[in-house]
Amino acid sequence: MQLSLRHFAGIASAIFVALGGHSASASAAPPVTTVQGMPPVVNPDNLYSEATAGHMSPAVSGALSRVYVPNLRSKDVYVIDPTTYKVVDRFPVGYSPQHIVPSWDLQTLWVANNAEGRTDGSLTPIDPKTGKPGKEVMVDDPYNMYFTPDGKEAIVVAEAHARLDFRDPHTMALKSNLDVAACKGINHADFSIDGKYAIFTCEFGGQLAKIDLVNRKVVGYLELNKKGMPQDIRVSPDGKVFYVADMMADGVFLVDGDSFQKTGFIHTGVGAHGLYTSRDGTKLYVANRGSNEIHGSRHGKGSVSVIDFATRKVLVTWPIPGGGSPDMGNVSADGKELWLSGRFDDVVYAIDTTTGAVKSIPVGMEPHGLTVWPQPGRYSLGHTGNTR
Repeated sequence: MQLSLRHFAGIASAIFVALGGHSASASAAPPVTTVQGMPPVVNPDNLYSEATAGHMSPAVSGALSRVYVPNLRSKDVYVIDPTTYKVVDRFPVGYSPQHIVPSWDLQTLWVANNAEGRTDGSLTPIDPKTGKPGKEVMVDDPYNMYFTPDGKEAIVVAEAHARLDFRDPHTMALKSNLDVAACKGINHADFSIDGKYAIFTCEFGGQLAKIDLVNRKVVGYLELNKKGMPQDIRVSPDGKVFYVADMMADGVFLVDGDSFQKTGFIHTGVGAHGLYTSRDGTKLYVANRGSNEIHGSRHGKGSVSVIDFATRKVLVTWPIPGGGSPDMGNVSADGKELWLSGRFDDVVYAIDTTTGAVKSIPVGMEPHGLTVWPQPGRYSLGHTGNTR
């Protein structure tokens, strides 16, 4: 019997779903045409569909279950076993470690040592299968790092120079750079659903910069708040809205990425800072650092707000018991815990995503962009694990 092309496609789709995939026909949104080399968007209604609990890539097989914490002022990394909440290792790295960034291929964790105020910046690789560091690579001012959606280049965020450096994702050899001169304090970013552009926050300019990744040029700038201090940024599951935490505004701005226009604001808490999606892609966790100061005091008015993507409303806000300073981190692989650094309190918080209950683990001096590993997803776009 000869099968029609439509029949064959139906069988293939059924097999894909049976193997754990998500049928595109189940989505109401049209298919997404991505940039060349970028993995396809399986569900246009939820670009995080392949980073849900259980979607573990073969690339992370054998990786130790650990939380890696860079401590800015003690210049080291603490390693926590998330099952016991105990520190099981620590090792020195470069000067001013800011974030721990999973590579696009999920094989390496890079410690971004930007050597704040100095010229000896570096990246320290960590093997997630052993939890041990390798030889550092000297790189100019790596405050943060991302990857092009096709995985062919790393994007080192050279904050002090208002510049993006495009490097080989493995050797970190410099390939090209892009000046983003008007973006003072360029630091965090997220990417459009099709991979054609990225939006970066300008911490000391109160604005955003939109970057055309295809033509490698600055599209333009958008002022959010003249007295603002935008921090982390995260795109909604349908790719239509970018959420931008503003530490001075105590909440999250909403921005239409395509038109590059501000469309709304959601009040969350004092010092809105880090943004992380729930594993099912329905909620956004906002880490409110508890202070509007760059160097805040201990036991501030820290909290975590939970925003519902569907309604764009705050469902609940969980205070840190006794005060605290939740900053950067990520969600556990199963989605049951949100791990955040306590920036001014020298601790790490493990927060129950059902109840908001908090466990605190002492670490080094001024912990910053910790990462939880392994995480679900096919590839990493950078930061502390923006996986898709």
